[in-house]
Amino acid sequence: MLELAVVVGFGFMTFRAANLREDELGDFSRKLSDKLGRLWDIAHQGMRENRFLRAEKALLTILKIDEKNAAAYNRLGILYAKQKEYKDAIDCFEIASSIEPTASSLHNLGLIYYETENYQKAASAFEQALKLEDSLAARHIAYAKVQEKLNNEKLMIQELEKAVELEPNHESYTLLMKGYEAVGMQAEADQIEERLTKLVVPAGRPKRVLRPKRVVI
Repeated sequence: MLELAVVVGFGFMTFRAANLREDELGDFSRKLSDKLGRLWDIAHQGMRENRFLRAEKALLTILKIDEKNAAAYNRLGILYAKQKEYKDAIDCFEIASSIEPTASSLHNLGLIYYETENYQKAASAFEQALKLEDSLAARHIAYAKVQEKLNNEKLMIQELEKAVELEPNHESYTLLMKGYEAVGMQAEADQIEERLTKLVVPAGRPKRVLRPKRVVI
């Protein structure tokens, strides 16, 4: 009986210890989650208020806790890009893309390559972004601009036409018209110009305000 009591007692202590351990781990996880949440709040607020050093410190602290946080690398890349620290921005976007390749991180990487006139790498990044998400006109416009720099006129026009197909607005039509003019397609440019006149709101008619889609790039 004594042996049985000892076994039962030991089993109860083990069970209790396991529960305490789970509670401790759960408490630690909640505290860590809360800390990361506060750091993200600081980072977002810092970027909104152009307090870049404060935002940078918060993001770097997040990366010390979670070194494979692709979102933090992407946000840090945006922060560096805002300050025109393009080399650091490229490093961040490349790391983010290697950890978790998303259309946004690849598009951002393409934009920085474009800004630094590395058009081949910009084209490659935009192509990868389009493979993941090709439903945004902005992505096709960015790719078209790179193709213009690379003198790929046919592909440039194709991408601008795709942008108009996705979002037939004043901006996309204007870019396509200028693209047609640049390659000597004046008849097509004239047709686009005619369409643009139809997009103009007649005098005396209240202009409808359209809310742009919120897109994270």
